[in-house]
Amino acid sequence: MDVSLLYFDGCPSWHDAERNLLAALAEVGAPDVVVHRQLVDTVEEAERVGSLLGSPTILVNGRDPFAVLGATPGLSCRVYRTDAGLAGVPTVAQLREALAAQAPHRP
Repeated sequence: MDVSLLYFDGCPSWHDAERNLLAALAEVGAPDVVVHRQLVDTVEEAERVGSLLGSPTILVNGRDPFAVLGATPGLSCRVYRTDAGLAGVPTVAQLREALAAQAPHRP
């Protein structure tokens, strides 16, 4: 499984996103998956990368499981819908579900 964390340096939430992501990987039985951090410095780079729909953005196998239709790339703080309301990061449970959907199925 390929997992990336895209963020910009001024993002106050990317550390929490990484912490939740590592916890979710452990829960789905993939604690050895390396999370690739990608720092995005400029709006131009965000547009070129195309997948930074706010920071932090998590990609699983190149896909953003939390993408919202109509969102545009940019250097802004991202908001996620959670059971507790809007938050700066997805919950461990949301990440676990997204990772489990992309994990290779074992016989």
